[in-house]
Amino acid sequence: METLNHYSKTQHIFRILLGCLLIFTGTGHVTFVRTDFLAQVPEWIPLQDNLVVLLSGIVEIAIGLSLLLLTRYRVAVGWVAAIFFIAIFPGNYAQYANHVDAFGLNSDALRLTRLFLHPLLVIWPLWSCGSWAALRRSRQQL
Repeated sequence: METLNHYSKTQHIFRILLGCLLIFTGTGHVTFVRTDFLAQVPEWIPLQDNLVVLLSGIVEIAIGLSLLLLTRYRVAVGWVAAIFFIAIFPGNYAQYANHVDAFGLNSDALRLTRLFLHPLLVIWPLWSCGSWAALRRSRQQL
């Protein structure tokens, strides 16, 4: 798909770091921090909170493993990860809007700060997987 000429060692390291972080967080969804994640499920989601947390944890683990193992498809995986981070934003907003303490975020100021940092989670996979650069190159070739 894309040659390594357009992909730096720094991006590679950050892709690996993100993959490990997603595997760790996804494991937390299904085990040791499930209660905190339950606090983030928006009320308007038409599924049981526990199911949402379990499914999102499984998806996180799958994306994390994909970031680590599917290097040939890293550009596509970067887009999938970015879309996932966009999809979970309502959970972070619900935690803020409902004033729910979880993950050490025990004030509205901390929860609001997290909301403003959330775009970095969208940017991280797009940059570290070379997804943005690949999109720009494909547009230039048109």
